This record gives sequence, structure tokens and C-alpha cells, in this order.
Amino acid sequence: MMSRTIANGQLHGKGAVEWLTPPELLASLGDFDLDPCAPVARPWDTAKYHYTIENDGFSQPWYGRVWLNPPYDHLASKWLKKLATYGDGIALIFARTETKSFFEHVWGAATGLLFIKGRLQFYLPTGVRPTHTNCGGPSVLVAYGNRNHEALQAARIEGFLIDVRSGRHVP
Repeated sequence: MMSRTIANGQLHGKGAVEWLTPPELLASLGDFDLDPCAPVARPWDTAKYHYTIENDGFSQPWYGRVWLNPPYDHLASKWLKKLATYGDGIALIFARTETKSFFEHVWGAATGLLFIKGRLQFYLPTGVRPTHTNCGGPSVLVAYGNRNHEALQAARIEGFLIDVRSGRHVP
């Protein structure tokens, strides 16, 4: 059976593998109020408050500044749509700019995009960073709302930042 790679623990089942957001990436983006896709067991907090699979973070009310590292499966689009509609947060997703989901919920909805240079290395639920693997695809941080776009600018994460509203590179 193939294992399913997920980002923050909303998908559980046989073969599911949880991969956690690198804490140094989170720290560079500032404080978040809510993570609606948090893993049940986590070695560090991703926000002040967390929803997990146990209390269905998708169906709960969202508030404040949201950190979203959705499951990297067929349900990622619904999570991204909810954040785009909500309008205040940052999502970490694959940089698959040609997909229907990217066109529907990122292009024209986000305020900023930070295409991360290189491949991220996610952590295991134990807090250990594997040295032999990376996430398997390019990643992008998607900002919704001005304060989140400004957070991408201030983050000093190596990559390429675009102001989606103007279509220009932000140095």
C-alpha cells in the first residue's frame, strides 16, 4: 500500500504519514491566532489555538490570523477555498500554478505569493527532521490580506515574492 503524505495531520488512516511545518518557517512569519489543520500530537505550536481532525477544523468557525498547511491530498482545494473566502491568513501549499485550485483560490484571490527557493524539509510528528527526504515538490506561501502580504515581505525567507494585485515582483 502506498503511503499518503499529508502536511498537518487532517488525514488519518492506514499508510498516512504526517509531515509538520518547519518551526523556523513558522517563526519567520509571526504569530498566528488559529491553525485549523493542526496535528493532534505536535512537538510545537503553530498558532495560539488549534483545531485538529478530532474537532473538524474545517467546520469550526475561523478567527484572527490563520495559518493553513492543509492536507496535501484531494481535499486541499476545499481548505484553500475557505481561507480565500475568509481572507486573513497564510497557506503553505505546493506551487502547482497550473491547477484548477490555484486558478480558483489563489490567482485573483491572494494578495501575495512567496515562491520558496529549493524544497522544504518537513518534520516528523516526533519533531525530528529527516535528512534523507524533502517534500517532493516546490512550495509557495500564499498570503490573504495586507498584513499577511507584509508578513511575507518581512519574513526573509529565500524565494521570489509577488504582489498578486499588481503582478509585480517585490524585492
